[in-house]
Amino acid sequence: LTELHTISDEIIRDAITYEVERNGQVFFIHNRVQNIYAIQAMINRIVPSVKTVVGHGQMDGAELENVMLGFINGDYDVLIATTIIESGLDIPNANTIIINNANQFGMSDLHQLRGRVGRSNKKAFCYMLAPPLSSVTQEARRRLNVIEEFSDLGSGFNISMQDLDIRGAGNLLGGEQSGFIADIGFETYHRILNEAILELRETEFQDLYHEETKQIVGTNIQFVSDCTIETDARLLLPDDYVESVAERMQLYRQLDGLKNEEELKAFKTELDDRFGDIPGSARQLIQVVQIRWKAIDLGIEKIIFKENKLIVYFVSNQDSPYYRSAVFTSILAYLQAQHKNAKMKEKNGKLSLVFSTIPNITDVKTIFDLMHAAVFAKN
Repeated sequence: LTELHTISDEIIRDAITYEVERNGQVFFIHNRVQNIYAIQAMINRIVPSVKTVVGHGQMDGAELENVMLGFINGDYDVLIATTIIESGLDIPNANTIIINNANQFGMSDLHQLRGRVGRSNKKAFCYMLAPPLSSVTQEARRRLNVIEEFSDLGSGFNISMQDLDIRGAGNLLGGEQSGFIADIGFETYHRILNEAILELRETEFQDLYHEETKQIVGTNIQFVSDCTIETDARLLLPDDYVESVAERMQLYRQLDGLKNEEELKAFKTELDDRFGDIPGSARQLIQVVQIRWKAIDLGIEKIIFKENKLIVYFVSNQDSPYYRSAVFTSILAYLQAQHKNAKMKEKNGKLSLVFSTIPNITDVKTIFDLMHAAVFAKN
């Protein structure tokens, strides 16, 4: 349990007293060696019944070792220390940590320090003490709020993403915390970057990849980095199936990051075990993921499935070697033999394929399954 408070004798007294009364121990973090002994005197005044000890990196090695051994053996109730304990010994009996001036710490430091407690079967507490939020910087407020909000097991990823959002991911070729990543998000930036690299490979730097483009067989080259899908079908994890909003968002993110059928099978098994039989809308959502994988292999950038009509858009760059590849040739041969009712259209320089009277997502998946099997069986 993580709580943010202004600096208060009452909070310190209650936190230490509660932990000591259940036979536990407390870390008190104060990252200033110059006045750390004044903090010890303050705690002795607030809670005179507890035994305190100080530990910091400027102490002699043997002295610091004796301090830590004494704390581990239970000779002291409160260890007043600098961030030296951040990567220190595992002490299961210490299940409360108080971080003084938490606004001066980075997010990763706070997360690491909090990880020093909660290592046994006892409920753990982290108290972050800071000046009134109105008097600290906006970034410090956001850091403290994120650490307070994400306190569940496995929340490190969420904290990292929030940290990325707060500080920025930096200039790709420099050290400045700048650029557009903070505005559009890391994943979108990464996708746009990949698309730009692919485009440059096919245009300005084509000579560097001459040998590679001469051997275009399709199975070894990915011509698109992603495929967007627009549909009026109901694709979601229903509220009554996964009730927690945070849990649903995590599952969507997990589904989006799956790479192959084996991982997808494990994901479906997890859903079934945790929430019961998978409803139809969630099954359709999973099918869309499979469709997207096959579409990327086939060089398809966009799919629109609305009102029983399926429109498939190929690589938008008409000069792309994709249109000279074995993959595209095989798609044309397959359509000519199996889908004579499918119509190829070109509009505004974009080549598309239109299928009429497609009743549902399952039939869309069947089209892509058969096309993918035929194209890559030949190659």
